[in-house]
Amino acid sequence: MTPELGTARDLLDAPHTAILSTTNRDGRPQSSVIFVKPAEETVVFSTIRGRLKTRNMERDPRVSLLVLARSGRYVEIRGHVDITDDPDKALLHEMYQRYMDGATPPPEPDAERVIVRIHPEKLYFWPPAG
Repeated sequence: MTPELGTARDLLDAPHTAILSTTNRDGRPQSSVIFVKPAEETVVFSTIRGRLKTRNMERDPRVSLLVLARSGRYVEIRGHVDITDDPDKALLHEMYQRYMDGATPPPEPDAERVIVRIHPEKLYFWPPAG
């Protein structure tokens, strides 16, 4: 794990709000609240192929992720993504275990789940990292 992403690990591991920003085709920003977790040198989340954020990332892989702790501390992670299929919906179930106290995800019989991996390029901290 890069030193900067390591510094963000306590924010990524704790209860938080995570907001993903992508760019619409017309250049306007699009934001979504998502569940995330650190994974080696990256941050991952689950979504569905065909959603606006997924279409935006397939067209332009540059993203910004803001992770805000209840204390007001935050990290903004700017980077690019890669997207892989998750036919077993394994990450979805892991995220529900992690964030929803093990609740069963709602049925999605026709959903094509994908795993999005954010590769950090720049991190901004508040308060600034020492």
